Amino acid sequence: MQTKRNRLDQRRAPIYEALENFRRMRVVPFDVPGHKRGRGNPELTAFLGQQCVGVDVNSMKPLDNLCHPVSVIKEAEELAADAFGAAHAFLMVGGTTSSVQSMVLTACKRGDEIILPRNVHRSVINALVLCGAIPVYVNPEVDNRLGISLGMCREQVAKAIAEHPNAVAVLVNNPTYYGICSDLRAIVKMAHDAGMLCLADEAHGTHFYFGGGLPVSAMAAGADMASVSMHKSGGSLTQSSLLLIGPNVHAGYVRQIINLTQTTSSSYLLMSSLDISRRNLALRGRQIFHQVADMAEYAREEINAVGGYYAFGKELVNGNSIFDFDTTKLSVHTLDIGLAGIEVYDILRDEYDIQIEFGDIGNILAYLSIGDRPQELERLVSALAEIRRHYQTDGTGLLSQEYIDPEVVISPQEAFYADKISLPLRETKGRVCSEFVMCYPPGIPILAPGERITEEILDYIEYAKNKGCSMTGPEDPEILHLNVLA
Repeated sequence: MQTKRNRLDQRRAPIYEALENFRRMRVVPFDVPGHKRGRGNPELTAFLGQQCVGVDVNSMKPLDNLCHPVSVIKEAEELAADAFGAAHAFLMVGGTTSSVQSMVLTACKRGDEIILPRNVHRSVINALVLCGAIPVYVNPEVDNRLGISLGMCREQVAKAIAEHPNAVAVLVNNPTYYGICSDLRAIVKMAHDAGMLCLADEAHGTHFYFGGGLPVSAMAAGADMASVSMHKSGGSLTQSSLLLIGPNVHAGYVRQIINLTQTTSSSYLLMSSLDISRRNLALRGRQIFHQVADMAEYAREEINAVGGYYAFGKELVNGNSIFDFDTTKLSVHTLDIGLAGIEVYDILRDEYDIQIEFGDIGNILAYLSIGDRPQELERLVSALAEIRRHYQTDGTGLLSQEYIDPEVVISPQEAFYADKISLPLRETKGRVCSEFVMCYPPGIPILAPGERITEEILDYIEYAKNKGCSMTGPEDPEILHLNVLA
């Protein structure tokens, strides 16, 4: 069961308050960082401002220590847990990548099985490389019109649990990058009934904790751990995140896991931004995200009225693989105007000075959150209308499928550390990959270590490269070669 929320004074921001007190003390710094409150690096101070570099400080007794918090950071974590309805919250300064990896490393040891959808962020599979756990993939259904992967069907999760009764955890995306949610409550119950933990990657679901009418949050659904990317929709600084846990996970052990990989020189800029942003969401989040959802719904209607595009929403919900939909996500299918999503993405940036979150093979995503304004949405809608008028084609030769089912041959860890050779891209067909290949964003691997390379995957990689997707992962920056098992 989740803990009762808002028992504490959510108007407090203890890290921020401690930094303000520290600023007034005018302490002489004979510690790190070496810029000495900005004096040693005037160009940096001019760029970021004295207000910022003056509180870029080291851990010290009045400011606590993130590796072993006992005062202001401990208070900030207690306030975050209270605001999010968790048993405990950890401030994370290595991004939600660090939060996801700590979550998986807490649940899994070498040789353990973990049930998860294949359309996970690379940070999940990176964690499997680190700990040696074995993925049991529940391959998601695909919407053939949109070409996107969906959520986890209840029946597929139940089948995976029945066939792998010794698995230690089930991991769920809540939501996917496109805003699609699985039946989290049902999956939590299935996992718990089987003696497994349920982990949630909520990189794109911070607002679920504060928005009425939005999908259920992981903690409200009874999940054991959740990685919450506060910097995405929560308004904190880039790279700041939260790791939430329920009452059945040992907080002390989680702290030890976090300290295996997280920096000992934690940024007070990031931590104070988490503190201040949590206070803002606790006090005003419900109103804020109601407005965000309304703006997204308005934009969907306007974009669909343009014609050619399909800004999809709650009408996709089918009660299972699309159990719910995050209405703040403004995802738009572009193939019907004859353009790949990445092509629309590039035109918006290069010709209209509009930077959206990502474009892939068939869709774009405009990420709406607490800082957006209606007039900027009007500008986006107008730009999309002009792009349709000026660039629409018949779409000959366009691919539509975003997700390709992988064949897993060996574990990610075994493949990553195995003896390998580098081969030209087309000569790798049929071989087992030993590295990642992905478009970033969204950072979901097209290929992961241990998976067999097929002609369909090679066609997809070359197509995505030619369309201008930002490809990352392999040692070869040009992605003309891939590393495969020798």
